[in-house]
Amino acid sequence: MSALILIVEDEPHLAEVLEAYAKQEGFRSERAADGNAALTLYRAAKPDLVLLDIMLPGKNGLDVLRSIRQDGATPVILVTARAEESDHIVGLELGADDYVVKPFRPREVMARVRAVLRRASAALESGDAPLRVGPLEIDRRAVTASVSGKELQLTPTEFRLLSHLAAAPGRAFSREELLQAALPDSDALERVVDAHLAGARRKLEAAGAAGLLHTVRGVGYRLSEG
Repeated sequence: MSALILIVEDEPHLAEVLEAYAKQEGFRSERAADGNAALTLYRAAKPDLVLLDIMLPGKNGLDVLRSIRQDGATPVILVTARAEESDHIVGLELGADDYVVKPFRPREVMARVRAVLRRASAALESGDAPLRVGPLEIDRRAVTASVSGKELQLTPTEFRLLSHLAAAPGRAFSREELLQAALPDSDALERVVDAHLAGARRKLEAAGAAGLLHTVRGVGYRLSEG
């Protein structure tokens, strides 16, 4: 069955255009025009990906994203009319997988959708043995990460970044390398890596694995016990 996309957009014409392009690409779709309706549909329909506008009536897109991340790791692409990098960073820190800025070309949005779904599918299909770094264990087949047996609620991008780091414990990876590993089809800036790993670090520390993720000045990041 084709992937189900939840389109959350309060501009009717734009929502119709996105839905038409999604259908043309072979996706199924559901639509919501405000934050509360989006969450109701999200929980009922269980979409494979959410295309989420930030500026919504009632509950805004960032609040919707927070609620989605409390429920699970469904991929989310933010749609924003704001060009400021700080807005993108906030969304990524909350767990968005990518973002597009209005005005955009619908085909570009669908390309982002395919790329994010492809990355999510690749993680599910990985048959590699679990990766272990200290108390952290990453199961790429089950797409789970845990610290001393306690599962971490990682976003898909946080999971891919930690998986890449854990595959070579002690090695320092540049932001560019990590960006290509986790978001190869995105035009996001390298600073996006900082935002995602800041979220991953907070979750590691809360689970009792402080000091596992290291920032390497002038290079990037490494994952190691010391």
